[in-house]
Amino acid sequence: MKSIAKPGLLALTAAVLLAPQLLVTAVAAEPHDHFARPADRISDGRGHFLDNRYNHGHYYPAIGASVHVLPDGYRPYFYGGHPFYFSAGVWYEPGPAGFVVVRPPVGLVVTVLPPYYSTVWIGGLPYYYANDVYYTWDAEHNAYVVAAPPANADQPSAAPTMAHEDLIIYPKNGQSTEQQAADRYECHSWAKQQTGFDPTQPGGGVPAPNSASARSAYDRAMSACLSGRGYEVK
Repeated sequence: MKSIAKPGLLALTAAVLLAPQLLVTAVAAEPHDHFARPADRISDGRGHFLDNRYNHGHYYPAIGASVHVLPDGYRPYFYGGHPFYFSAGVWYEPGPAGFVVVRPPVGLVVTVLPPYYSTVWIGGLPYYYANDVYYTWDAEHNAYVVAAPPANADQPSAAPTMAHEDLIIYPKNGQSTEQQAADRYECHSWAKQQTGFDPTQPGGGVPAPNSASARSAYDRAMSACLSGRGYEVK
């Protein structure tokens, strides 16, 4: 005589058997970034996910994904003696099967930004965003640095105007308003660091006898920096 399992018992057994799988799925789906929302995690079906924060609109491989070979044109960096590799906005480090997609450490200095990034002004400062990573300009290193996500990342502001400039600046490459503001800010920071003159401060923040020469040096530094970024300066 065959025993027939009751429907309730079958359902309970299935739930117990499937529980570990459901748990694994839930853990794997837990967002690795600080902001992820369901709308931001659209997949292209090939293991890449849409990063649409700030309307960024680009797909990237998931954190933890492995590759056997690094993409062509990658850039190597070191932080704390540990190697990282950068390509098209994606960061890798050595892994058991080749290389693993990771988040870069805060403080890592980079020479170039990702090919696709979104300029976001937060707290009066420009941040450059791509693939859940924020970058800021570091005038001391004349380069960019990986930054911690700002506390008010969900409250970006409009790009400010820099009314203190006496220079006439024309964007020869059709740079957007946001890009122009970011370039001016970065060049201003670099010129200030190079010359000690800050046009946002009374007298440029230098002794009166040195004000004229310091201002001239600042303008030359600004012109050189902006010219190198595709602007005509007069």
